Amino acid sequence: MTAGHPRETASAAPPATPPNTHTVLYDPDGLIEADLPLDREPYELLVKTVLAWTGTETLTERDYKQIALQLTGHVRAVAADVRRLAAALPKSDGRGALAEVILREADGRLSAPLKGTARCVQSRARLVQALYSRLDRLTEAVAAARQPTRRHQTENRGNTVSNLR
Repeated sequence: MTAGHPRETASAAPPATPPNTHTVLYDPDGLIEADLPLDREPYELLVKTVLAWTGTETLTERDYKQIALQLTGHVRAVAADVRRLAAALPKSDGRGALAEVILREADGRLSAPLKGTARCVQSRARLVQALYSRLDRLTEAVAAARQPTRRHQTENRGNTVSNLR
């Protein structure tokens, strides 16, 4: 090709890529989320509203799916807290075993594909309710398990055997 030919182009440098502004965290055990409190109130209001539906709602399929997705994400967050608290209880505590049953049920329901129906959304809302109920019971149980149960446990806390003689 001759100089100045219309098809002759100078080699262009590849466009500069913007710097990466995202940080990827590896947290397979969910320890970061464990310290973050759940934003419970808006979801409880959403659950209350969804369960009050009578079947005359005129939402689109896409709206139902969006609400179901919102509830599904919250179910997973609450389930993670329930798992963490159940694991903190002694193996002999039946409340932990009951939590495992509820978590298996939740996993089973979450494995079903989302449908753009009120029935699907209400099913997810009931799941949120059940998990919050279990979470509250486990929170109380774990707090009670951490409390000393006998008077001598609180009186002698921090004392060594030689101090008690």
